[in-house]
Amino acid sequence: MSLRRLGFLSAALLTAATLTACSAEPVEADDPKPSPTGTTPSGAHGGAPDKGGLALAEAIRKIPVAEEQRTGYERDSFKHWVDEDDDGCPTRQEVLLAEAVTAPEQGDRCTLSGGSWLSYYDEVKVTDAKKLDIDHMVPLAEAWDSGAHNWTPERREAYANDLGSERSLVAVTAKTNRSKAAKDPAAWMPPAESATCTYLVDWTATKLRWNLSADETEQAALLELAEPCANSIVEYQPAS
Repeated sequence: MSLRRLGFLSAALLTAATLTACSAEPVEADDPKPSPTGTTPSGAHGGAPDKGGLALAEAIRKIPVAEEQRTGYERDSFKHWVDEDDDGCPTRQEVLLAEAVTAPEQGDRCTLSGGSWLSYYDEVKVTDAKKLDIDHMVPLAEAWDSGAHNWTPERREAYANDLGSERSLVAVTAKTNRSKAAKDPAAWMPPAESATCTYLVDWTATKLRWNLSADETEQAALLELAEPCANSIVEYQPAS
């Protein structure tokens, strides 16, 4: 079983005690995404969370600021949906299994049937896995712009299949994933207001985990958007 799936099982036991909404809206107890104010570490490789967690604004300011570089980007530079642990389930299926609100049946070659999921970007319940995309929290093109252009192919593959942190990949409706495309939070945010603080925490934690930079426009947008999320805490573990 992947570290990501183990992390989700552990997080589920603590959800009711740790969830604190960033708005007046209550958060569903079975929402598979971690609370922005929770204290459960991500389960990623690399030791304890940096400093035991940072306030969101402080964490945003810790992201290195640098100009973006898109030159040379190709999606194929990031080999993704591999079966890292040779259990027959590629990364896409691993995420779907980990984030299911109602567990699907698992058939040959890790085909999934039944089950249900909650797309936290738009608060839509989905009962057909084929209608879900697996979103890279920080899109591959954005990662390339922000430092991955200097990585080895092996590190880019590790990034594209990061099951070591539940913040890195998320099952969401195809509509919201394709609306987001390769945009950063200066250009796109989830349509559900309840998703704002969680999304900003997830984005920031992923950038810090992989030591990715932000340009000045992105940093300014993150800080402005984070103003209502004063109680949100970012925990991450640097990727090995």
